[in-house]
Amino acid sequence: MKINKDIRQTSRQLLRSSFTDGQLDSGRVAALVKSLIEKKPRNYVQVLDAYKRLLRLEIEKRTATIESASELNSTAAAEIVANLKQRYGADLATQFAVNPELLGGMRIRVGSDVWDSSVRNRLQRLQAQL
Repeated sequence: MKINKDIRQTSRQLLRSSFTDGQLDSGRVAALVKSLIEKKPRNYVQVLDAYKRLLRLEIEKRTATIESASELNSTAAAEIVANLKQRYGADLATQFAVNPELLGGMRIRVGSDVWDSSVRNRLQRLQAQL
């Protein structure tokens, strides 16, 4: 689906209006969507789709998924979270998951950023080189 300039600008304005004190405000998001649906401006369905996509990307930027081959101890987990919050901001939400397929090491994903220091990734890179 091709998005024209007006739809893109309107959805970005909606996203900027969705924040309160630098935090995404779910009440404000609901009010903006309700207002848009009631007014039904031209191309409002496409605006809502673009706005939904921008919201999803914004939420992903503020969520970190930390996968490790085995359960992390509390001090290591706290240190990782502290480093990530220093880099991405204090409002970063974190999720820990155990993934035995990694064989060792860990994989951290924040939005579109991925740090993969797993043994499995290293083995795959080595295999690709041979």
